[in-house]
Amino acid sequence: MEEASSPNHSSSSLKELSQAAVQLIHWREPKKSAAAFSVSLVVLVAMATLSVISVMSYLLLACLCVTITFRVYKSVIQAVQKSNEGHPFRSQLDRDISVSSESARLLAEQCRTQLNRFSVQTRRLLLVEDLVDSLKVGLSGTSVGPSVHPPGLSWVLFLLQLAAVMWLMTYVGAMFNGVTILILADVLFFTAPLIYQKKKSQIDRHVELLQSNLEKVLQR
Repeated sequence: MEEASSPNHSSSSLKELSQAAVQLIHWREPKKSAAAFSVSLVVLVAMATLSVISVMSYLLLACLCVTITFRVYKSVIQAVQKSNEGHPFRSQLDRDISVSSESARLLAEQCRTQLNRFSVQTRRLLLVEDLVDSLKVGLSGTSVGPSVHPPGLSWVLFLLQLAAVMWLMTYVGAMFNGVTILILADVLFFTAPLIYQKKKSQIDRHVELLQSNLEKVLQR
């Protein structure tokens, strides 16, 4: 019975985690969102200047200092007030954080399935197993209909787009490293939804205009 209920418990935990992430990036609770944004940004900036081992060591040391200080503080308060509130972290200590064998097996199976699917599709597209599918990805990324360009022109456009993307990536690699890109992604992750909520009508109007212009260009 316990093993049978573990997949449901794992899926519910993933749903709760995804809902919490959505609430953070949409700033439903500003204090928690500000704290998460500040901590993540500080950690990434620290990783840009220090090694990962140093950052993780400092984080664990800071966490240990906070928990010990709080534990001693609560013990002193309880001794002075002669109360019996118990351990301040009792709820966290009693929480079951163990991963069952069934949950681990299901997670590994899902990862294996997604990895195999990604590998097969990437091989098909990069090695041009199906010329039409590769051209669709190169031209629009989401197109499902027949190409509006002649086959020769479509192939040339695909090669030009691929070369342009690779050329731009060389500049991105020259200007930014991986941690810098993560910092920019973190800032965008927390600021883009907030900006979109405040400027929704203007952004939607410009996006529709851009899509219409792009469709006109592709249909020529």
